[in-house]
Amino acid sequence: MTIKPGAFRFNTDSMKLEIFRGSANYEGTASMAGIGTLAAGQWEEIQATSPEVQTGGTRGLTGGGAAPGKQDRIDYINIATTGNAIDFGNLSESRYWLSSFSSRTRGIWGGGGVHPTSPNKTDRIDFVTISSTGDATDFGNLVEARYGMGACSNQTRGLFGGGYRPSPNTDMVNFVDYITIAQTGNAIDFGDLTVARMYLSAASSSTRGVFLSGRTGTNPYTYYDTIDYVNLSTQGNAADFGNLLSAIGAGQAASNSTRAIYASNENTPTNTIQYITISTLGNAVDFGDLNAAQQQGSATASPTRGVIAGGYVSAYVNTIEYVQIMSTGNARDFGDLSLARGNTGSCSNGHGGL
Repeated sequence: MTIKPGAFRFNTDSMKLEIFRGSANYEGTASMAGIGTLAAGQWEEIQATSPEVQTGGTRGLTGGGAAPGKQDRIDYINIATTGNAIDFGNLSESRYWLSSFSSRTRGIWGGGGVHPTSPNKTDRIDFVTISSTGDATDFGNLVEARYGMGACSNQTRGLFGGGYRPSPNTDMVNFVDYITIAQTGNAIDFGDLTVARMYLSAASSSTRGVFLSGRTGTNPYTYYDTIDYVNLSTQGNAADFGNLLSAIGAGQAASNSTRAIYASNENTPTNTIQYITISTLGNAVDFGDLNAAQQQGSATASPTRGVIAGGYVSAYVNTIEYVQIMSTGNARDFGDLSLARGNTGSCSNGHGGL
């Protein structure tokens, strides 16, 4: 059986209508076995809604964190405006170093540290409906309990990559697990990153996920300038994308459909923002600067703005900053979180994967 660009199907897993799109080097038809690879074409969901219809603009959510005690709070903002965050609800479990992604309708948080509980890890996945407010609901569980992962998604599928699993398996992991966001249930193995690491970040377009930076778990730490990428609609191991400006970790990444930004660093805290073009391969380029040399916040985006929330600058901070993703330049003040904290997870209903 062959499939031509423009063909439609109803995906019974996601319960969504999809269209088959050929890539730039597409040659006309693709066998069923080739579906999912960029060269062979790709099924993409047909969107029937938008952040403007759902929430009056792209809504960004920031959940969990340390202040320094672990938190279950979820805040939200309208990314198109500026101002202070508003209380949304609570996660099902207080935790920090958790990871987050989203579809247009659901925000997801997975994993995290739960100190002083031992071992200091959870495999819990929560979700909320972004257009409403209220407490999170249990979604399922990760393949393994861990924290410090990178997370990214498109409208259909979300990925958690890497991370640290304390006792009894005290090490970093290189595997990636995934969920289908419209369903509930446990995560499934996707493949492996090129390097096992924790405190990495991730971002995505609708077809490609990128995992950036990270470090080892034992002091003296080894930091990485690694950028990996995967094709979100397939399963398999990550490939090398390029390198960041330096070997770093514990920063924040966000993207629109074209560009991903990465801000700050744990290894000698910095205010540097850098960017990559997701559809290409290559090294990161300087973008501009944050207002302070910080670390351990989280980030999300609309089609035009990247937003960096919270973090640590000699103490936990409540600052929210933003940049215009398709330009370059320094960040500007957006407002404040409802609570100063870091090690959070952020998502939105208008990021680059949607």
